[in-house]
Amino acid sequence: MHRYRAAPAATLRIEPLDSLTLIYHRTSGITHVVDSPVPELIAALDNQTLTLDEALAALAAAHDLIDPDRAALAARLGELTQAGLVEQV
Repeated sequence: MHRYRAAPAATLRIEPLDSLTLIYHRTSGITHVVDSPVPELIAALDNQTLTLDEALAALAAAHDLIDPDRAALAARLGELTQAGLVEQV
């Protein structure tokens, strides 16, 4: 079973910008322009390691999601892992 955690906080600079969020990844030197649920997902994974289902439950509870989409979250986690913003452990 895969577990996920956010990249170390020291490697990320997160800045809200209107309805979008800029995430500067110091390790790669790349700035990512993201929308919800990426900032919320990174916040949920900050300082803890969660499975896909645990992350889904945390997001659902924190944001009153009625019908959370497990497949969509799995896809986002895969993208964020490839970008280096989330680590798979």
